[in-house]
Amino acid sequence: MSNTQSKPLILVDGSSYLYRAFHALPQLMNSSQMPTGATYGIINMLKKLKADYEPTHMVVVFDPKGETFRDALYPAYKAHREAMPADLAKQIEPIHAIIKALGFPILMLDGFEADDVIGTLAKQASAHGEKTIISTGDKDLAQLVNQDVTLINTMSGSLLDEAGVKEKFGVRPDQIIDYLTLVGDTSDNIPGVPQVGPKTAAKWLTEYETLDALVKHADNIKGKVGDNFKAHLSQLPLTKTLVTIKCDVPLPYTHDDLKLQPEDNDALIQWFKTMEFKSWLAERLNGSKKTLETSNEKHYDTIFTEAQLEAWVKKIKHAKFMAFDTETTSLEYMNARIVGMSFSVEAHHAAYLPFGHSYLGVPQQLSEALVWKHMKPILEDKTILKVGQNIKYDLEVLANAGVTMQGVQHDTMLESYVIDSTSNAHDMESLALKYLGAKTIPFSEVAGKGAKQITFDQVSIETAAPYAAEDADITLQLHHALWPKVSAHAGIQHIYETIEMPLVSVLVTIERNGVKIDPDKLRQQGKELQKRLVTLEDQAFTMAGKQFNMNSPKQLQSILFEDLNLPILQKTPTGQASTADAVLQELAQDFELPQLIIEYRSLSKLISTYTSKLVQQINAKTGRVHTSYNQTGAATGRLSSSDPNLQNIPVRTQEGRRIRQAFVAAPGKQLVSADYSQIELRLMAHISQDKNLLSAFQQNLDIHAATAAEVWGVPLADVTQSMRRDAKAINFGLIYGMSAFGLTKQLGIDRKAAQDYIDKYFTRYPGVHQYMENTRQHAHEKGYVETLWGRRLYLPDINASQMMRKKAAERAAINAPLQGSAADLIKMAMLNIHHWMMDENIPAKMIMQVHDELVFEVDENALENVMDGVRERMSKVVTLHVPLLVSIGHGDNWDAASAH
Repeated sequence: MSNTQSKPLILVDGSSYLYRAFHALPQLMNSSQMPTGATYGIINMLKKLKADYEPTHMVVVFDPKGETFRDALYPAYKAHREAMPADLAKQIEPIHAIIKALGFPILMLDGFEADDVIGTLAKQASAHGEKTIISTGDKDLAQLVNQDVTLINTMSGSLLDEAGVKEKFGVRPDQIIDYLTLVGDTSDNIPGVPQVGPKTAAKWLTEYETLDALVKHADNIKGKVGDNFKAHLSQLPLTKTLVTIKCDVPLPYTHDDLKLQPEDNDALIQWFKTMEFKSWLAERLNGSKKTLETSNEKHYDTIFTEAQLEAWVKKIKHAKFMAFDTETTSLEYMNARIVGMSFSVEAHHAAYLPFGHSYLGVPQQLSEALVWKHMKPILEDKTILKVGQNIKYDLEVLANAGVTMQGVQHDTMLESYVIDSTSNAHDMESLALKYLGAKTIPFSEVAGKGAKQITFDQVSIETAAPYAAEDADITLQLHHALWPKVSAHAGIQHIYETIEMPLVSVLVTIERNGVKIDPDKLRQQGKELQKRLVTLEDQAFTMAGKQFNMNSPKQLQSILFEDLNLPILQKTPTGQASTADAVLQELAQDFELPQLIIEYRSLSKLISTYTSKLVQQINAKTGRVHTSYNQTGAATGRLSSSDPNLQNIPVRTQEGRRIRQAFVAAPGKQLVSADYSQIELRLMAHISQDKNLLSAFQQNLDIHAATAAEVWGVPLADVTQSMRRDAKAINFGLIYGMSAFGLTKQLGIDRKAAQDYIDKYFTRYPGVHQYMENTRQHAHEKGYVETLWGRRLYLPDINASQMMRKKAAERAAINAPLQGSAADLIKMAMLNIHHWMMDENIPAKMIMQVHDELVFEVDENALENVMDGVRERMSKVVTLHVPLLVSIGHGDNWDAASAH
């Protein structure tokens, strides 16, 4: 080795970090349900080490497979260790492959542990005057620390030099072997001296310096601990050998073998794609010839002449598919104006057609009239199939221009969603990285960020064209990548083709219909809520004995847990007393101030989200509020809504109902609300085939009273309101996988009584119990569950080693098929009703969907016909082993209509 090398040698204890990374990080999975957490943790750590020290020589050392010399010395060595968890074992190959591709040499030597290889390399480095940094989380390696060797725990960031070892263990590095001999190592099944812990060992070695000296003075050590020490003197030599790192291993490596190698960028791109490490993939692609921007195959046109447009129209007519995208002035679909459009019919070839850019010095564009003359027939032609990314938005902005796009066949966002609904990244940038290994041009690069962001009509065509054309090109490529994955599973393809894609045009109709809001009612309620807030504040200040900011968690912590000395039930990650809603709910059972805070927060949210904001969201042109429904917002298939969010208006509180009263019918019309009654319980009966549950629904019994009668063993007529209430908690609790602990909190009873209720429930409803057991087992084996119609719901944590995550995944497994099937059901009902209304020209509009409820605006003279038609189509959308009960009502506002 050269003693001129100034940078330290970095030795990484790979085996130490394997388990630490695996247990420390969440149970990450890619879309193929391959575990990726340990891989991410270790690679992240190595990247950080390399960046911090910029070494020339750095190796990662792993334990070899099979036994080492210590096993021969002591057969019980590490004997109690369990086999490597399956989710970690699956990551060994990618971990090794990525480490090598990053240029780090990997060392493994049969018969010797990683510690011994590291110890030998460190000793050799010291002999040549070279500094060494050992990255590890293993305390045993502290024995190697000297003026040339330092330990770093890269996961915690802590450094251990000679002084650090003394501070941490109470002994010097040269005493660590004797220290470990005394205390043993439970993780390796190495016996120490019973009752001799770290403090005693450090005290003895401070007094006697060495183990040999301590042994010579064994008679001086009194009491039980002294007796133990003397009784175990014979085992000390073996223990000392086992804990001593061997620093003279015959290594088949030269100094050059420790040198960092050039990175294999292509291999890294492939692995980061497979593991779905998006940010790392983006970094790699930035410097790679594989980026879309530098692809030699790419050819994008900007259309400025009618001849160019006619040539593209001809291409489109002869193509199997047309990928399509619009560029507009706003994300608000009702107010957005189209600036240009892009299309692609083959990979790497696309065009941008600008006609609405309006900045100073803009080149001559084709007129809007000419563009629609050529493009409207194409867009409205059912035989020319279209694919888009979030094509619902394009349909809506085209409708603003008087174009009804037909032939919409695919949406890459929805293809991604049905493949893996648990992923929350279905945007084009994420999908391009994940499935194509391509980095797309971000919107901020063409339009700027924050306050400096400009609208697209102000972006120069020269800048806009590559961005816009790329959107169409990538959309087409994504479809070709995603469709084989969708069509590989009959259930997934069925959900996509018969529910999700047809629903797009239904949602366009609902969103554009909008809902009428009475602004005066909202303003009046806002004033009343503000008054109530002031009253609540005054009451809270009186209780606290002083004024404080009700919205400040820090001040609230001080009031509740310092001034009032309330019990601290939970702490934040930073160690502060938590004031989260769940904590306040629990405290509110015994203390009045937390109850006031909960009410205050609830009313504040209603004001900020609804009474103030809804008035501002009324569209100036239509006089209505137009929400956006998101098909990819929930893993179970449920729709979510935003701007405004209509799903979270509380239905059980007086304040929530008053907000619903501001959702009104237009003159001469009424609102009709129809919702499925107890749909998830009915689905439970159908799926579980439990005879008693099926019978109760088939006889149209009050299901909660029927459950109470079964669980408490009393006639139906003798069921009290209290019994029914508890039975309802059990019914709904078990659907969500609730345990006895959860039921204890829900009903305010002891754990034994809660378990007794559950046991009785399962005795009376054995089919439900069997469904739960079968579902758990299926989830553990397959990693997913399915709805009745084949929607697949993945559970990344179902086989997690951490019990809390695993139990949460099991609860989700039980509920997901029920909630997912309910989501499928309401979507199928929406499709049926929409087609009936369109085909028969029914004088009604579907205007809202909220969970299991549909809301319509109906001509007053058609009320009875519409209500009958809606009820029939909702209750007969599918045939189950139990009737689908639909509650339906009408009124001049949403609250009145839903009070059925």
